[in-house]
Amino acid sequence: MLPDGLPRHPAILCDTTLRDGEQTAGVAFSLDEKRAIARALDAAGVPEMELGVVAMGEEELAEIRLLAAELTRAAPVVWCRLRAGDLALAMRSGVRRVHVAVPVSDRQIDGKLRLTRADVLTATAGLVAAATAQGMQVSVGAEDASRGDPAFIAAVAAAARGAGAIRFRLADTLGLLDPVETGALVRALLPRLGLPVEFHAHNDFGMATANTLAAWRAGATHLSVTVNGLGERAGNAALEEVAAALEARGIATGIALPALPGLSALVALASGRPLPAAKPIVGDMVFAHEAGIHVDAILKRADTYEDPRSAPARFGRSRMLVLGKHSGLAGLRAALAGHGLPDDEATARRLLPHLRRLAIREKRPLTAADLARLLAEPVPAPPPQP
Repeated sequence: MLPDGLPRHPAILCDTTLRDGEQTAGVAFSLDEKRAIARALDAAGVPEMELGVVAMGEEELAEIRLLAAELTRAAPVVWCRLRAGDLALAMRSGVRRVHVAVPVSDRQIDGKLRLTRADVLTATAGLVAAATAQGMQVSVGAEDASRGDPAFIAAVAAAARGAGAIRFRLADTLGLLDPVETGALVRALLPRLGLPVEFHAHNDFGMATANTLAAWRAGATHLSVTVNGLGERAGNAALEEVAAALEARGIATGIALPALPGLSALVALASGRPLPAAKPIVGDMVFAHEAGIHVDAILKRADTYEDPRSAPARFGRSRMLVLGKHSGLAGLRAALAGHGLPDDEATARRLLPHLRRLAIREKRPLTAADLARLLAEPVPAPPPQP
């Protein structure tokens, strides 16, 4: 164990922005966008990358070949259903790593596949064996594992392991778990699976990042992520959040944290999904401070409201001190001085109520031009004395 009680096993991030991320409703990447995203992920140090779904057809296959050929560090992976036809397409992709998704809940086995548990075990063993016989490395994913029978999940893993699989993915496909349940599931299954475990979280209840960290603490060595948390419905665990949270705890991921804001902006533009201003790590305003008590403290000592593990410089960003309704004298005087404007206490006290009224009216951070305009306004006469 590490000094703070954290486990020693690795945390390897497996990015699926170009597969599960592009399955976000309404998102479609052009080839140029895919190439730019893949290059940026590769440059950021992502060790493994799902490049697409081979069942999409010949155009997708051609794009997967091109993307894989341009990677310099990341291992490329293609994604298949539990179908021999998908495996045949994967073998033509030129990629030697394949992930096979195997539904493990009875709802999906019967409702989606119209198969039995025995059928799934037979098909899993056969497909993995066929792929390994062709020299491919195969990971198997337990789709809807959070609603599956643990005994059957272990049986699927045994079939996959016996046929030569190298890893087993537990997928919380509907994002139903919380961190306590995630940890319990991984800890309970890990000794029964006999393979390194990957965890694939969805964000339906806003817990994908927390669940991913809980899975790692419980023994999962591989963690599935997407840039900006793209993915079906509410999305997946966000690469930038998972990487930053692990690195803050001293867990090396190999990800260059300063590369995350640019990567995030690239994917936001390509996906047509603008980032919320308060998006952790990469949002425009996540390193902004306005409240007077916070700004006064930060001006005295930065680590009062910033920790070195989450400081903006760690991500290649800068702190913002914002003027608004909740600004205090210290923040206002610092802003005035920073813009070369009169910053004495009397001037700041005169300005402060006007600044607050303007902030309420404009509903945005106030600028140097706003300050200059307020300073130029005539000082109202004091109220008459009774």
